[in-house]
Order: sequence, then structure tokens, then C-alpha cells
Amino acid sequence: MSTERTGVRLPPSAHTDQPWRIHEIAPDFIVEDVWALPTPGGPDDFRYLLELCAAADAYDNSSFVVRTMLSIRWKLGALLGWDGDDDGLEQRVHSLRERLPQDLRDGPAGPETPNAPFRPVYLTENEFVDELANKTVHALAHYSWVRTPDGSYRGQMAVLTKPNGLFGRLYMAGIKPIRHFVVYPALLRGIASDWEAVRRTSA
Repeated sequence: MSTERTGVRLPPSAHTDQPWRIHEIAPDFIVEDVWALPTPGGPDDFRYLLELCAAADAYDNSSFVVRTMLSIRWKLGALLGWDGDDDGLEQRVHSLRERLPQDLRDGPAGPETPNAPFRPVYLTENEFVDELANKTVHALAHYSWVRTPDGSYRGQMAVLTKPNGLFGRLYMAGIKPIRHFVVYPALLRGIASDWEAVRRTSA
């Protein structure tokens, strides 16, 4: 049983010190957040984390807080024109898939997330990346499966961003407290409650 704390924010080095493929693919992205996910398991349990990603529905999140905050964000985006097609992937920015080396390009992209603007980029035995782009930012969500110092395993999530100019940098700075103290804690509580259920039903 792991004694490491999970469901907590980690320093950027928890992501950058790992030998992930994303480092070579997206060196120009900023490591915005890194979280230890409340998903304790064994060496082969990354598949359960992928199932959680595949089942995540932004419009039907188990957390009322997450649903509310996302609803506010999308309504603001519609009102202010942040999420138009001209500002998305393959319009304002190219998809990260265009940077992939051949082995990742030929491999699986990973699970689609229902009712969310993220698109899968690539999947390996211990990494999954999806992406979104809008007027404020090009963002990557990097999910991984890491071994902890005590020999156990858990999931980890890193958010990497490339803000769109001064407006994007101000926007990311402005929402940082909301992400850290409202959205992510509520999201992680939902992951914790869903984790064992996914393992039971998929075993």
C-alpha cells in the first residue's frame, strides 16, 4: 500500500524528471500544473485510468462544483467569442499530432472524451495526451502512470500550456487560484470516488 500522499499538487519536477515522450514533442509548452492522482494501483493499472478518461463527461461530471465552473467558463467563452472554430485546432494552431514521430503517429491516439473540447494526441503504455485550443491557450493534458518511492503505482496528471499572447497569459494567471483551490480539488475528489468502481467493473 502506498504511503505517498495523492490528490495533491506536485512541483513541476515531478513531471519534468520523468522520461516522458512529451518532453521531446512539446518543449515549447509550459508545465502549468502537476497533480498526484488518487488512483493507487499496480504496474498494469494504467488501463483503468484510461477508462476514467474515456468515461469523463464534462456535462455530467460527478462534482457539482466542476459542472458549475465549466458551465460558467463555456458561457463566458460563448459570450466573449473565446471558443470559435477559427481559434481552435487546425485553425489558430496546428494539432500536436503533426509533431509526432512515426511510431507514435502509427500508434493509438487514445480515448475520446465525451462532450469535451479535448482531442486525443497519442497513447503509450504509460502516457496519454489530449489537447484543446481556443483564443486564450493551446493546452495539453498529460496523464501518466508512475512508480512511487515506496514501490507502489499511481496516476499523475500534468497540464501544459502555450498561452496566446498577453491576453492568454493574463487569462491563465487570473484563473490559477480557481484551478488550484476550486476546480482541481473537486475534480480529484470525483476521481477518487470513481477509481475503485472502475477497477471492480473492469476486472
